[in-house]
Amino acid sequence: MSTSYLAQSEAGNPALNLAVFIGFIVITMGVVVLAGRRTQNTASSFYTGGASFSGTQNGIAIAGDYLSAAAFLGVVGAIALSGYDGFLYSIGYFVAWLVALLLVAEPLRNTGRYTMAEVLSFRLKQRPVRMAACVATLLVSLLYLVAQMAGAGALVSVLLDIQDQTTQALVIAVVGTVMTLYVLIGGMRGTTYVQIIKAVLLCSSVVLIAILIAVIVKGNLSELLRLAVERHGGDEAILKPGAIYGVNELSKIDFVSLAITLPLGVAGLPHVLMRFYTVPTATAARTSVAWAIALIGGFYALTLLLGFGAAALVGPERIAAAPGGPNAAAPLLALELGGPIFMAIISAIAFATVLAVVAGLAITASASVARDFYDSVIRRGQSTEAEQVRVSKITVVVIGIAATVLGIGAMNQNVAFLVSLAFCIAAAANLPTILYSLYWRRFTTTGAVSSMITGLSVSLVLIVLSPVVSGRETSILPDLDFAFFPLANPGLVAIPAGFIAGIVGTLLSKPERDPALQSEMEVRSLTGIGVEKPIAH
Repeated sequence: MSTSYLAQSEAGNPALNLAVFIGFIVITMGVVVLAGRRTQNTASSFYTGGASFSGTQNGIAIAGDYLSAAAFLGVVGAIALSGYDGFLYSIGYFVAWLVALLLVAEPLRNTGRYTMAEVLSFRLKQRPVRMAACVATLLVSLLYLVAQMAGAGALVSVLLDIQDQTTQALVIAVVGTVMTLYVLIGGMRGTTYVQIIKAVLLCSSVVLIAILIAVIVKGNLSELLRLAVERHGGDEAILKPGAIYGVNELSKIDFVSLAITLPLGVAGLPHVLMRFYTVPTATAARTSVAWAIALIGGFYALTLLLGFGAAALVGPERIAAAPGGPNAAAPLLALELGGPIFMAIISAIAFATVLAVVAGLAITASASVARDFYDSVIRRGQSTEAEQVRVSKITVVVIGIAATVLGIGAMNQNVAFLVSLAFCIAAAANLPTILYSLYWRRFTTTGAVSSMITGLSVSLVLIVLSPVVSGRETSILPDLDFAFFPLANPGLVAIPAGFIAGIVGTLLSKPERDPALQSEMEVRSLTGIGVEKPIAH
């Protein structure tokens, strides 16, 4: 095993890292500017790139949108420090795509045009449903953004050997600024190209790292695991379930909650769902998901190798002591394998990962505010597309500022865990309403609003009252203790609450079925016929 790190800085060569870091920003910004020249001031162009991407392009972009800082930094770090239990995140994030493929992708593409709320409100009352959906979209997007910002702070802290939190906070502010410029200049077209570039680079770099690890252990996975155990002081617990979720009975319940949240969360994530609108046909939507599953599945399979590789070649003590803690495992592994230049390249790719994901989140949230709140609620459907795009751009700026401030507050949190909380809100507030809207004829506006508000409220309240926020040294507010809810992930309670609220709200309200709209929605969702026709209300 190499010990070259003893003779060099943990940051490799900060000057080199900074140069590569700036180079990636310049290149991707150039791509965005070129794409921005083709982006018209219309809703279709700004939100979906004119639905002009092929299924293959969109599938790669979906992978780029989905494989976030949590995937590359958080999951690798979790596996390096916790072993088997850390890999459970990889399994959950990947399995979730089966739910999206089988239940959501094609019907969603056939029924809506720009936002998730267009599906939810297709045959229901527009204003209350769109308002509730807008709030849910904003909160899911913001929480996901916070996780990406925290990951960016951790990554660049290692990249530039930054130790003080003030400078780390400045890094997060830079990320927020660049993200805002991406969306304002390039819209969905520019964001998609950045996501495609990022997906290709990220998947290629992960394959390369996996190959280098395999060469070091001569293709012997058992030897890699032996080295990982050795670096963990001979503790074989990292090879068995229970390091995180088997400490006590409560942690086992927390695992059940996580196991429910991750598979159901993807099908309710607004920024993932919006990508289905960037292709011209339902067939292309299915092709998108197939490509996404292949890329995402391969990536998550390799995180096992990267995580144990980091444990074996870098060591848990060094990872835990680095700026950013577990989120620094992947960059430190790159430093160990290929030296400062390789670390600089891998870290820059990881940073491009953050930028691509936050841009996708920002444009999704801004589209929801403009179309679901401004147009439907304030202007009652009378605003022009130019007005909607203008409101979207203002929203992007506001979201960028909010995400930056909250990201600074969450700098020391594991980004994989923060993303799991966003998944919880998506699964509890969005997924029940999506499934009921698509597959339950009796479903009413009251049921939709009840489901979203209940799922959202229960998730937020339980997250605030959980150990994530207070009561532990690793909490966001470690000096306070108001953690009355014992589980770190509230999905076990919040997701059933969202489904039950939708049923109760529907059964307690009068049927409001419009046979014409019901028939139109069924035909569209199942066949794609009439997709280009405006929704009649």
